[in-house]
Amino acid sequence: MMEVISTEKAPKALGPYSQAVKAGGFVWCSGQIPVDPAVNAVTATTIEGQTRQAISNLKNVLEAAGSGLDKVVKTTVFISDMDDFAALNAVYAELFGETKPARSCVQVARLPKDVKLEIEAVAIDE
Repeated sequence: MMEVISTEKAPKALGPYSQAVKAGGFVWCSGQIPVDPAVNAVTATTIEGQTRQAISNLKNVLEAAGSGLDKVVKTTVFISDMDDFAALNAVYAELFGETKPARSCVQVARLPKDVKLEIEAVAIDE
């Protein structure tokens, strides 16, 4: 069984995909970019601010699915400039706290809306 997850507390999908899907005991979250859903725009300009907004969006999608950041088992971070890696890590570590999911981080040429990062996640559904 598959359940599509959608919340107004995260940006609407920019294409033909769901914010997340629950299936097989997991929540599969689409990549979250740092769009502030209250104004439907990117308001943060720094990597720190954009990381906070992207993780906030991810948290809201997970909570809409009945999960949370503490149940994330894997993230993939797409970053536009690897020179921002240390600043990204500082905010990421603060917001994930003691939870340390497996993670990949790759530099990419470009992201939607020319943001600095995008984060996708897989979490357990409990």
